[in-house]
Parts: sequence; C-alpha cells; structure tokens
Amino acid sequence: MHTMNVKTKYYNLLKSGKKTIELRLFDEKRQKIKIGDEILFSDSSNQDDNFKAVVLNLHQAESFTKLCKIITPGQAGFSSEEELIKVLEEFYTPSAQKKFGVVGIEIKKI
Repeated sequence: MHTMNVKTKYYNLLKSGKKTIELRLFDEKRQKIKIGDEILFSDSSNQDDNFKAVVLNLHQAESFTKLCKIITPGQAGFSSEEELIKVLEEFYTPSAQKKFGVVGIEIKKI
C-alpha cells in the first residue's frame, strides 16, 4: 500500500469526496502507483486522521498547465485553472515539473 501526506485543507476535500484527484510530481515514488492500488492518505497535521482509497486512473502530463487540459480544476479541489497552477507551483517548481512530469491520481474512498 502507498502512503501520502496531504495538507489539511486538501486532505479534508479528499476525505469528503469533493476532491477526487490528488496532484503530484510524477517522481520515482509516484511512478510505482498503478490503477487498482490502494493509498493511505493522512492529514499532514494529524497523522491519526487517515483513510484508504483505490486508484481509479492516472492522468499524466508534462506540467500542471497541460494537465488542466485533461482534468477539470474542480476534480482537484480548485475553483479555476489559474488557482490550481498558482498553488501547485508553490509546491512544485516549473523546473521540477519539467524534470519529472506530473500526475493526477484519480481515487475513490474505500
């Protein structure tokens, strides 16, 4: 089983089902994730708060800008493409996106 820590705001959106896609760099850790795998998501500020989800799909792109052509910002918990890109670039630089690519991990809570 894979594990992921998520900032509280986005964790709560995932846990409630309002956010169905978790966005990450497609680095070595994320390249191991396959459709059908389970992920244990934890709130980064409270590790005891967690839930399991199954991976339904993996949406890959070269950057978050290009990923927005495949998914909708709402699926990732954002109100607009501009907001999504601004927030994600705070976590992942454009050079890191270029190096690894990005992935939208589509999940369903189990």
